[in-house]
Amino acid sequence: MSAPVFSTLGCRLNAYETEAMRELAAAAGLEGAVVVNTCAVTAEAVRKAKQEIRRLRRDHPDAALIVTGCAAQVEPETFAAMPEVTRVVGNAEKMRPETWAALKVPDLIGETERVMVDDIMSVKETAGHLIDGFGRHRAYVQVQNGCDHRCTFCIIPFGRGNSRSVPAGVVVDQIGRLVDRGFQEVVLTGVDLTSWGADLPGGPRLGDLVLRILRLVPGLARLRISSIDSIEADERLMEAIATEPRLMPHLHLSLQHGDDLILKRMKRRHLRDDAIRFCAEARRLRPDIVFGADIIAGFPTETEAMFENSLRLVEECGLTFLHVFPFSPRQGTPAARMPQLRGPLIRDRAARLRGAGEAALARHLAAQTGHTHRILTEGARIGRTEQFTEVAFAADQPEGRIIAAAITGHDGRMLLA
Repeated sequence: MSAPVFSTLGCRLNAYETEAMRELAAAAGLEGAVVVNTCAVTAEAVRKAKQEIRRLRRDHPDAALIVTGCAAQVEPETFAAMPEVTRVVGNAEKMRPETWAALKVPDLIGETERVMVDDIMSVKETAGHLIDGFGRHRAYVQVQNGCDHRCTFCIIPFGRGNSRSVPAGVVVDQIGRLVDRGFQEVVLTGVDLTSWGADLPGGPRLGDLVLRILRLVPGLARLRISSIDSIEADERLMEAIATEPRLMPHLHLSLQHGDDLILKRMKRRHLRDDAIRFCAEARRLRPDIVFGADIIAGFPTETEAMFENSLRLVEECGLTFLHVFPFSPRQGTPAARMPQLRGPLIRDRAARLRGAGEAALARHLAAQTGHTHRILTEGARIGRTEQFTEVAFAADQPEGRIIAAAITGHDGRMLLA
């Protein structure tokens, strides 16, 4: 028999949890299975999950095929009805050793328990199984899971449950082990990262965690934080941005739109001016900071004028890395019941937003030419700057090291050094 085959769809948190499941399955002695860790963020993500399941069944006709992740949590009956699927496992269950022990002896589970999915909203424990060292040269550390907010387009809280945090001491200990193993950079990840600490004694904030890590792990060269909700950025986090050079000058913002009425219909917690003001303040505190952002094109009821407010936000916030999502209705969300725009119009607006993002990236790349950057090498010819800009080297470099290199130009997508 062979080790289980894992397939991961969706976000970095899913990728992290796949590594945790790999360890749990190995500890349980599970062999010869196929595990698909699904995403539920859009209807397209669910379609891709089904496609991947069918492909893997063709490639592994005799293996037990286990489906887990957010799509499995949100609509377990959909996957249980697929003839290719052996078991459906929920997001909480996939992080429990006893689940993998049971999967090793499937006859003990029984056909009546083919779906192992409980109420995710009842889960109170902190984000689950910790692993040391997901990633080759940059480690991702899960510090938070779930979300207490209910944006009208988002199904993820029903896949992940309510927000819960990993205690700061546990996080610090884990990062210390990663540094001892030679990792130069650590990225803090979560579903709603800026809600970290709200469920912990004393209600610490994300800024407290960041400053504590940097103080107690002096050997850590670089710390990054992944996607944040800018309206929830606390004073200590802003202090860290201003005073801690080891906190990398790159933030990915969950903005979603640039029009106030659409933001209200999305049930977001910020307005357009809040986003612009945050970016201006962060740039004042850290002049070299760059921003990425998620923006949805074609949200229900979006007019051309509303869309143009999103287009202008790219320049007014000084965004560099744009993740554009053409709106697609997700069954079970309020936005799916709102008046929808036509598909061709959504695609056209998404293309225009991507064009604005490409132009913004080109401006950023051009501005780096002639400058020297400290680059974490991710391969012999590839790396990333402190601002998370990708760099291609003209000659081989030692991997997993931070090196200083002069930028000679760019190719429209990455810097050249």
